[in-house]
Amino acid sequence: MPWRKFLTGLCFVVVCFWAAKLPAPVWAATEAQEEAAPGALEGRGEGFQPEKEEAKEEECPATFGPLVTDTAVPIEKGRFAFQPTFSYSFITDALNQNWRRVSAGGNYRSFAMDYKFTYGLMENLEVFVVLPYIHNWASSTNEAGPNGERSANFGGIGDINLTLKYQLVPESEKVPTVTALFATDFPTGHYRHLNPRFLGTDEIGGGSYVFTAGFNFSKYLRPFMLYANLWYSMATDYTNIDGRQHPRDFVTINLAGEYPFPFAPKWVALLEVVSTWDGGRLFGHKANVPPMALVSVIPGIEYMATDKLSFCLGVQVDVAGKNSEAAVTPLFSLVYAF
Repeated sequence: MPWRKFLTGLCFVVVCFWAAKLPAPVWAATEAQEEAAPGALEGRGEGFQPEKEEAKEEECPATFGPLVTDTAVPIEKGRFAFQPTFSYSFITDALNQNWRRVSAGGNYRSFAMDYKFTYGLMENLEVFVVLPYIHNWASSTNEAGPNGERSANFGGIGDINLTLKYQLVPESEKVPTVTALFATDFPTGHYRHLNPRFLGTDEIGGGSYVFTAGFNFSKYLRPFMLYANLWYSMATDYTNIDGRQHPRDFVTINLAGEYPFPFAPKWVALLEVVSTWDGGRLFGHKANVPPMALVSVIPGIEYMATDKLSFCLGVQVDVAGKNSEAAVTPLFSLVYAF
């Protein structure tokens, strides 16, 4: 399809450009940003800072940044940030191939702790690792296990993510920040030799290496801070209890906006729309996994405790999709910069 070829070319250009630029980054965060918020959490919700002293009221306030949508401004060189995120999902429905909600076949819940470690490797270049722990529960299932089990639980390390972000274009009065992203998910979560007595709760990994390339954007349009992600992901083949799997590529499109309350400077309102869409398959065998899609909204509230510490609370609600699950997921996260 034309759009698929376009995305492939786009990802190829991004990776090549990033690789060519990596040894010698050509610019850093503006002096105006450093003067505006010394010691603040660079690389989160920061935007264009006017150079003129009289334009200080136009400066973008530092914020926590979205919960799921990725930010565009890399953390400052030599800085380190630690961000744990906790989520508890209640599976409400299954989403069939016709985008309709059907019974989930039982009561299913999932708790996740994602630990994100971010470091400013070079000027304009950020690297981060996400280490997830996942615990699943099932109860009152329609289908029983081999010994009549109708409840089970299982927990362990999920798939680890490694991401590199390189800022291509700095934000100006008219131009948004543009950042190239390349990420890999490693199949460290349990996905094979599944035990029927665990009723599917022991599947906490995807089984594939997933390679992702794309762009992040951000722009301060007073009083709003806006973000967007456009990524293309390709997953490798793997083998599980159902045999050899050829997973589909997928496209991620995320949008987010923040609104700092003028009457309470430390508080910020957040709204996100995050989505995943089937992308077919560019390479390898024909996909034998059903196409899926999922669209979710996330309202949230942020609290900027200090220049180095902030908190965010939100809830993700899956509103539409196919061949997936619909859940309601409260989220809590904090970030601390060193």
